[in-house]
Amino acid sequence: MGSLAAGALAIVMVLLGPVTNYASEFAPAWARNPWVIWPVFAGMALLSVGLGLFSRRLDEPPPAQLPRVGPLASASLDSLRPPHVPVDRVHGRETELGRLTGMLHRPGGRFAVVCAAGGIGKTTVAATLCAQAEKAGHAVFWIRWRDPVALAEHLTQVALACGLPLGVLEQARAGHDNLPDVVWRQLSDVRKWLLVIDNADDTSRIGPEPEKVSDYRGWVRPHGGGLLLLTSRDTAPATWGPCAELVHLAPLTARAAGRVLRDAAPGAGMPEEAEALAARLGGLPLALHAAGAYLIRPTSRYRTFTAYQQALEEDLPSLLGAEDPNAADPEVARQVVRHTWELSLDQLAGEEHPLARPLLRLLALYADAPIPLSLITPDLLATATGQTVTQVKLDAALGGLHRYGLLGASDALESGEVPTVALHPLVREINALALTAESPDVSTWRRAVAHRLVAAVAEIRQAGRSGWPTARLLAPHLPFLLAPDGLLPFIDARNALNDLAYVLAGAGLHAERLTLHQIVLDAETRLLDPEHPDTLDSRTNLANALNDLGQHAQAADLHRQTLD
Repeated sequence: MGSLAAGALAIVMVLLGPVTNYASEFAPAWARNPWVIWPVFAGMALLSVGLGLFSRRLDEPPPAQLPRVGPLASASLDSLRPPHVPVDRVHGRETELGRLTGMLHRPGGRFAVVCAAGGIGKTTVAATLCAQAEKAGHAVFWIRWRDPVALAEHLTQVALACGLPLGVLEQARAGHDNLPDVVWRQLSDVRKWLLVIDNADDTSRIGPEPEKVSDYRGWVRPHGGGLLLLTSRDTAPATWGPCAELVHLAPLTARAAGRVLRDAAPGAGMPEEAEALAARLGGLPLALHAAGAYLIRPTSRYRTFTAYQQALEEDLPSLLGAEDPNAADPEVARQVVRHTWELSLDQLAGEEHPLARPLLRLLALYADAPIPLSLITPDLLATATGQTVTQVKLDAALGGLHRYGLLGASDALESGEVPTVALHPLVREINALALTAESPDVSTWRRAVAHRLVAAVAEIRQAGRSGWPTARLLAPHLPFLLAPDGLLPFIDARNALNDLAYVLAGAGLHAERLTLHQIVLDAETRLLDPEHPDTLDSRTNLANALNDLGQHAQAADLHRQTLD
């Protein structure tokens, strides 16, 4: 196209010469009139300049486009897909989504932080933006924060999906370049992408060490061609630096929260009744969804917004010590949501599912990560509670918790993955506190979980390759064994972590393996001695894991320490 414009320009110039000659040698009468001839020449000159500029524009390379995801990265991208959110049922966040949409189209050297206390709906807002971005043709990636090693691995996958050459990545892993620099150079060269890091609450660990988030030399940077968005409970501007656009979420207004309740339970009452209940729940989205799930159950004792609110009124003032709860206060939010969930647990008990409450408390002892369903056995719950538990009763309790929205479960039949259950972080937090307050001997519960984890490691080792997917899911829960309260003899707990780390190494899951080796090394350094033979062995294990991840310089440093 550029050569075409250049050709047209040449033709104009060729024609211009004869016209000029003709005008000078055989000038007709009209050509002697300056008011005619000079506008003609001016028009030709403007046409020449315009064609020249058009030619240069056509010859410019097009703006960078996001490359299609290649086969190398596609196998690992399923874990980076955003959660599904029904966009038509998200209310009261129009202003925040409008700000984020503007940033999505024009990042302008900024990144976004959606911040608020737990249960306010940060993840929902981020997932809604993802749905809008995908519809507009953006590539969308979702990372759930776990630890710095997993974050590095996932961001590397994102960079590969955005066209990062494998050779450049290998050079960085070999120590010839800084990996975060390599990743962000690639993310700066492409556009029309949205990357979400969800639940980035522990900002001091985002790293890599010793970088602070606000220095923009680590994994969080404002330099991308697309938009980086984080959700976090950390609302301090100093944490995120001058290039962060903080989008604070408050509890929903009564009107918006009432619409959430009416969407969840459309037959439970009039709009003003829904708004009154929503105000009493503090506009906390998590509490609203839990209440809605309770109200639509045919066997629920309270089937209307008004009846549900009256049930809350009976003991909510004494529970909170305040007439009008402020759900923006995390402590108040915990109490509001806990009471909302307790009504559902009471209902499950009335439906002859008495194990639902102790099961929810027990699940809260595990880490904030998906829990393999194989970990939850009748013997485990029986040992913790002292009750008689059958598989049928356990399955019924799990089903009841899922039905009322207190428990998430993977669709293993559809996905072909290991069946798991999961708690919302706030559900987990509140129920762990409730167990401590209710149980005279929490150590019995914790010890039961510890023995089940050790047994699960033995089962995975015996299963061989078929146990590898479960091993990956089990890894985040195993640090529980090294808790300071000494649930197990230290050697037994340490051996369980090492055994699972060896299984992970065989499966090529070096990031998860590295985390376990680091935890063991820290515990042995603290409890044994930095130069104890077992500590030296653990340092070697950690160095080997770093080497397998391509972090050769750090591995060499650890080996030198051991050699010294």
